Amino acid sequence: MTPTTVVATPPAAPAVPAARPMSAATERATAFVAEMLPRAIGLGRALAEDAGDPEAFAGALGIAFDALADPVYGAEQARVAPGIGPVHGVRLPLLTAVRKSFERATRRESSATLLFLADRLLRHSTMEPRWFAIGILDRTLRAEPERTWQLLRRAGREAGDWIAVDTLAHPVGRGILREPYRWAELEQLVISPSRWERRLVGSTIATIPFVDRKAGRTPEIATRGLTILATLIGDTEPDVQKALAWAYRSMAVVDPAATTAALEAEARTAVATHDGLRAWVIRDAAPKLHPEDAARLKALVDGLRRKPGVEPTSRAAELAHRFEGMGLGRPTPEPPL
Repeated sequence: MTPTTVVATPPAAPAVPAARPMSAATERATAFVAEMLPRAIGLGRALAEDAGDPEAFAGALGIAFDALADPVYGAEQARVAPGIGPVHGVRLPLLTAVRKSFERATRRESSATLLFLADRLLRHSTMEPRWFAIGILDRTLRAEPERTWQLLRRAGREAGDWIAVDTLAHPVGRGILREPYRWAELEQLVISPSRWERRLVGSTIATIPFVDRKAGRTPEIATRGLTILATLIGDTEPDVQKALAWAYRSMAVVDPAATTAALEAEARTAVATHDGLRAWVIRDAAPKLHPEDAARLKALVDGLRRKPGVEPTSRAAELAHRFEGMGLGRPTPEPPL
């Protein structure tokens, strides 16, 4: 009898989930960016011709952004970032394309020229040129750290929305990594009366591990970052609380054990003092912890909620109150460029 040949049936390939269809709004945005991208690159290259004339450049940049504007996006920016101020409505990929094209065309331009340009753009009447200026300052940090830092600090004082603050956090974080003594300047901002400067503290700590993945992920970063966060947690402002939770999540990438210990200490303080402000930050930061640690901390602060009208419970607020009582004002502004 001829033996029967048995052919093994290969296992069925795992089902690949179908891609979710894009919404009509996403399709429209994608098409708009694709259509405008070549124009954005060309405009960035053309703008380089006016790099030595800040006034001419500021005017040309405003015209360029008007040409790339999407009114639908502009209306959405005003909704998600209340108080943002006048915008052209340029979508981020197009804004980035203009900036990168400009950078390529001005790679041999002096840092002094770029600083004067950034100084002018930070005083522009609309927001996108100010964000463009922050990108320029990220370039000048290495060659002109002190004058660049003056402009970064001015931008922080004048910021009035979370988009500007979180954009600013990248060069501020990079500046701190290059000159660690500037941690002290970040520490001073925890007592600022401006919620946007206090948010900048959290946003900067949050971005440091990502602006430089080597220098930004050393044990010292977690030690310094967690120490500053411990003074600011308990802030009443939601914009600050969101940045604090973001910063704790970033510190969990750098040092999970130290971050878990820090959040557990804050959770016990929150329970002892019925502090919903701290509890909110802990819950929002917990997903980046080990699942067992996250579950334990969430259970610990369960039931603690933020309440309107409560006083801040942060150490920073206590320090600020003491300084006010001593008649101490804000630091003296930096000298002009």
